[in-house]
Amino acid sequence: MNNLILPPLSLYIHIPWCVQKCPYCDFNSHAQKGIIPEAEYIAHLLKDLSQDLIRYKDGICSRKLHSIFIGGGTPSLFSADNIALLLNEINRLIPFEEDIEVTLETNPGTAEAERFKGYVNAGVTRISMGIQSFSDDKLKRLGRIHNAEEAKRAVQFAKDSNLNSFNLDLMHGLPNQTLDEALDDLKQAIELNPPHLSWYQLTIEPNTMFAYRPPKLPNEDDLWDIFEQGHKLLTEAGYQQYETSAYAKPNFQCKHNLNYWRFGDYLAIGCGAHGKISFEDGKIIRFSKTKHPKGYLRGEYLYQENNVDNSDRPFEFFMNRFRLLEAVPKIEFEQLTHLPIETVKSEINWAIQRDYIQDIANTWQITEKGKLFLNELLTEFLPK
Repeated sequence: MNNLILPPLSLYIHIPWCVQKCPYCDFNSHAQKGIIPEAEYIAHLLKDLSQDLIRYKDGICSRKLHSIFIGGGTPSLFSADNIALLLNEINRLIPFEEDIEVTLETNPGTAEAERFKGYVNAGVTRISMGIQSFSDDKLKRLGRIHNAEEAKRAVQFAKDSNLNSFNLDLMHGLPNQTLDEALDDLKQAIELNPPHLSWYQLTIEPNTMFAYRPPKLPNEDDLWDIFEQGHKLLTEAGYQQYETSAYAKPNFQCKHNLNYWRFGDYLAIGCGAHGKISFEDGKIIRFSKTKHPKGYLRGEYLYQENNVDNSDRPFEFFMNRFRLLEAVPKIEFEQLTHLPIETVKSEINWAIQRDYIQDIANTWQITEKGKLFLNELLTEFLPK
């Protein structure tokens, strides 16, 4: 294949500390004990990035950073001054695109008006807030450190701080949650008018407190009613679903997440961060960083690195693309995987026959049925 292109290049930064660990959380996060070593950790993040820029220089080429996502953990535990230092130093190491999107995850329980304005002055353009629910009882059950009033106050801080956009994370299918309670949560979120809403179902993940002591969750019929009626509420309020759990007002989709789901490239620094880099010769590498802060702060950054084999690329490509509701340009399969379309001809025909996808002109479009049977659809693209 001679038509390989390099996709946009993003950067994910992981800050692993939280005030406390939530019982449903399987992210690489660690409850804060004592003072967080902010300056030391930032110094290591920058060394980590410097090493990656050398290690993957043949893949990075002349690409600028398209987006940055600072996730956790609770990155808003770091001061605005330290976030400014981090972003300025990153920009010195690798140039930013003119309209770069810089997202910072925040916890409403750590939100302050001046801190939000400080993050904007530091270069943050978008904030993502882990609201999860507007029920104080449900928040307590989820182990959150904020209440509903603090959540609404944090949203007002976001509105007053000249951000380009902000997102609210909201969960449904919570322990003992009724249909009315789930829809009430969603109505309160819509009333706050965020440009972007991530609305996703609580799932019990292995090695979490909820896995050891499972709460009583709504049954499948109730979950379907919650989704169906909630989706209608969001659509009527002007939100467009563009990814399985993401809704946005027009032109407010998250650029970083879009690049991820479009099989884009992303550098990754910080504890447990995962990255992907494509090279002009067709090679694709995935890598991950040391998970525990102790090892990372010893300068042990790279944990694992592997080439993505040709046999794995169809599954990886469609696993990402079919989470988005937009049509998939066929040419992008060839450009981003370095494989001819004939590689997936039988799998595509199988999916079309089952009405999981439609072949429309130069694109493949996942159908409503395909979304319902997404796991079965994706399994077909696994290496035989």
